[in-house]
Amino acid sequence: MTVINPIEEAEALADKLSGLDLAGRLSFVAGLGGRVVFTTSLGIEDQVITAEIGTHRLPIDVVTLQTGRLFKETLDLISETESQYDIHITRYEPEQADIDAYAAKYGMNGFYESVEARHACCGVRKLKPLARALAGATIWITGLRRGQSANRAETPFAEYDAERHLLKVNPLADWDIDKIKAFVADNGVPINPLHARGYPSIGCEPCTRAIKPGEPERAGRWWWEQDEKRECGLHVAEEAAAIAVQQ
Repeated sequence: MTVINPIEEAEALADKLSGLDLAGRLSFVAGLGGRVVFTTSLGIEDQVITAEIGTHRLPIDVVTLQTGRLFKETLDLISETESQYDIHITRYEPEQADIDAYAAKYGMNGFYESVEARHACCGVRKLKPLARALAGATIWITGLRRGQSANRAETPFAEYDAERHLLKVNPLADWDIDKIKAFVADNGVPINPLHARGYPSIGCEPCTRAIKPGEPERAGRWWWEQDEKRECGLHVAEEAAAIAVQQ
């Protein structure tokens, strides 16, 4: 019996996807079988992917992490997107017991006080709900792009997520922001009004600010921290993420 190496499988998939357009990439991945999940934060990149999934009626589960601290504009966009594309976006929320335990240890807004506390908050509000969202999935689709930050500059079209034991597909890896904006304009894709107010990357309200001219796209996320590679742990296998999950 031939044993398939998941890393080699991911590399072969990445090579295949590189020669397809976005609709082709999503259609090909959807046809591989198993449960295919797209996690959307309702950012402009993710809206492009959702538009293609809805327009082409692809068998891909669209889910979002409703952390409890999102902007009202983001929450409103969920409903607008469902209506426009006649799809259902499944919401995954944090467990109240986890939120209470976090607040008891750090305070409700303790994430401002230390990196440990911020990672713990992301663990409760994002990582644990993500684990439930991806339960039983064989493929995870994201809106990661190489141009979003230096930390994402080497984003492949497909990779093996050893922590979650699934294939992770990044169909917009080679798209720049100008191509994203052109697609949105040409196809009437609904986007978060905060983008026009200087928020290229939008997460939880307490942890997101508008960026200043010349700053990288993700400079407004957890801006009080000094690490330029700061992430919430969803897309990096790091010790901090592991700590957060254990909280």
